[in-house]
Amino acid sequence: MRLRFQLLFFMLLRTILNTMHRMVYPFLAVFARGLGVDLTTFSFAITARSLVGALSPAFAPIADQRGRKFGMLMGALFFTFGMGLVAFAPNLYTLSAALLFAIIGKYLFDPAMQAYFGDRVPYNQRGTALAITEVAWSLSFIAGIPIMGWLINLYGWTAPFPLLAGLGVGMFIALWRMIPHEDTHHVRNSDSRGNYLAVLKNIPALAGISIALWASASNELVNLIFGVWLEDSFGLQIAALAGASAVIGLSELSGEGLVALTTDRLGKTRALVIGLVGNALAALALPFIGTTPVGALVGLFFYYITFEYIMVSHIPLMSELVPEARATLLSFNLTGHSLGRAIGALLSTFIYTRFGFFPIVLVSALFNIFALIALGELTQKVTILPRVIAWTRRFTGMPARD
Repeated sequence: MRLRFQLLFFMLLRTILNTMHRMVYPFLAVFARGLGVDLTTFSFAITARSLVGALSPAFAPIADQRGRKFGMLMGALFFTFGMGLVAFAPNLYTLSAALLFAIIGKYLFDPAMQAYFGDRVPYNQRGTALAITEVAWSLSFIAGIPIMGWLINLYGWTAPFPLLAGLGVGMFIALWRMIPHEDTHHVRNSDSRGNYLAVLKNIPALAGISIALWASASNELVNLIFGVWLEDSFGLQIAALAGASAVIGLSELSGEGLVALTTDRLGKTRALVIGLVGNALAALALPFIGTTPVGALVGLFFYYITFEYIMVSHIPLMSELVPEARATLLSFNLTGHSLGRAIGALLSTFIYTRFGFFPIVLVSALFNIFALIALGELTQKVTILPRVIAWTRRFTGMPARD
């Protein structure tokens, strides 16, 4: 019963973190106007956020060495500090800094939390357990973004940040009181170099990280531009964009529910194949069914439900590839997500402003195909990576490994 309560508790805490992370997408144009900059300039701040997130392995040993609780507390602290910056001095520089501090906080918190439950939940039940915590991703769009949109509509673009800062303080206090300092389920590991090598020498682990990269790059292309696309195509304003975000949140909640019901039964690999193929098809369908506001929302519903199915099926698979360095691997997995989102953020506004929406979905589908190839590598049904390593060594003159 205590573990079930903790799953719900962490779902709520992650909803706070994810609301900040996600609200820049539907309100991209709103924040840019409030700051007096163009879309491309503001998208650079989002790209920088993703690149900083790629440094998450630098923080990975914290949860393995200092404990899961310490990693989560540090994450809450970084998040709160970033939100406080904008609350006290709102401008482009503090908002950019807040994006960076918030992503560091998220990438300290998430691997520590996932490792915390990975230590406690058997692998054959872990898909369901982690799917519960991933409901926070959809709740941020169902509840968090509409609340932020309501505040922005009433008080301006800066209104969410004092509230988020206060919630961050509450998060820190709740974690301090709820999570025991002594963790009998986890033996602290001080060999950070050994943890890194355990991940970097494991080809299935590297293939799994690349799945995160390509799937996130695919999603970020649409993620960053869907609010602008809806506003340009149908003239939707702040309240309507918040409503569109709630629809997307409902689709993601449905995806998480499907994972909880099916992934442990189907198998994590098979579930990933279904998600990647479905997401590529949903991306390609968007321009054709998105000719009306209702059609666009229906298309986005299917796009996000399939993406969420990918993400939530992927986490339990990754959590067992290198169990002796679980938090370290999960941090590297977040690096894959961050690099993918940086690639998507760099490409999205460039492609959209020059070529329109259709090339966006074509590239999104292509990236999902790359993720499928990586999944074949992970399951050792495709052997591209060893060949690439051998070709690289031959080209550079490096000696082959024994």
